[in-house]
Amino acid sequence: MKITIVLGAFFPVPPTMGGGVEKVWFSLAPEFVKRGHDVVMVSRKLPELRREETINGVKHLRVDGFDPPRSLVWLKFLDLIYSLRTMSILRSRRMSELPDADIIVTNTFWLPILLRNSRHGRVYVHVARYPKGQMRFYGNAARLQALSRVIANAIIAQAPRLRAKVRILPNPLPFRTSTASNTPRNNTILFVGRVHPEKGIELLLRAFVCLPREFLSTWKANIVGSHEIHLGGGGKVFFQAMQQLGKQSPLQVQWLGPIFDEAELRAQYRSSMIFAYPSLAETGEAFPLAPLEAMAEGCVPLVSNLACFNDYIEDGVTGFVFDRFGGYPALGNRLADLLRLDRNALAKIAHAARAKAAEFAIEPVAQRYLEDFASVLVGRE
Repeated sequence: MKITIVLGAFFPVPPTMGGGVEKVWFSLAPEFVKRGHDVVMVSRKLPELRREETINGVKHLRVDGFDPPRSLVWLKFLDLIYSLRTMSILRSRRMSELPDADIIVTNTFWLPILLRNSRHGRVYVHVARYPKGQMRFYGNAARLQALSRVIANAIIAQAPRLRAKVRILPNPLPFRTSTASNTPRNNTILFVGRVHPEKGIELLLRAFVCLPREFLSTWKANIVGSHEIHLGGGGKVFFQAMQQLGKQSPLQVQWLGPIFDEAELRAQYRSSMIFAYPSLAETGEAFPLAPLEAMAEGCVPLVSNLACFNDYIEDGVTGFVFDRFGGYPALGNRLADLLRLDRNALAKIAHAARAKAAEFAIEPVAQRYLEDFASVLVGRE
């Protein structure tokens, strides 16, 4: 197959500024190439990146993009400009050596509406966030690919006539799974994600205050993530408020900033005992990668009871879940329950979490995507 993958206007590939979608497709594309397919990837241009290059057999084209704005309306306008630029690149004579595509994958807002030329391939919409009603405009798309059951149900609820086009395919782990690490695990509670209100970081910091004194001298917390608006964070004022809240916590809180290097990030997962991800983004999360990455490295996840986690975290089996409607006291109580468990009990959960994460390894998930691409091309719905 000839596959074109068009990513969004706001994060580059390779994913040097983060971005879950960018990490996923940067991992999937070379796997498609290994299986004999031609892949072109379009992403945001940065000054230090070439306009065109080939990485691991994938031809990369880069289009001038933007830093993400605060305004959702302005974000959609910038996405439109980027989409039009992408259309121009794909049509240009300078790129005429590019093969006509069979499939064109995109997570952008406008391209599924703008793409009508069969030369670009059948449109495969990667629904990477909870849909906001735009699905009803995607009638020309061949596939609406949901990352989880909750996202599939939301697509169908918003666009019932497109039910037959909806399929559930998860995100893969963006790295190869490894055998259990011998790295000693510290009594560390780790958070990896954008330092943004919707990620529940304030909830987590307030929950630390509720922890019994018995844990304060033996446990610490590491916060990994960006607060800058152009990286999807909540901004400087919010970050400073969270730092002050962290100082009020009797638990030692370290702010490590964003970590984009894969090896360094995996080292954080391997050395931590518990991974806390108290997301409150009911209409934002689709299939969060960070808990799955933590599970793959044997870190026990604690997440909120958002439905998006149901596909891979079972309370008390592959991780732990708290009731987000109970606020920070509920999170604090659940966290205290985990900290009271002995090492053997936590190791048992970690083993089950690692086994569950292995189901999302890059190889089997890539095969599922290719099979779905093929089904679209032969007209099977």
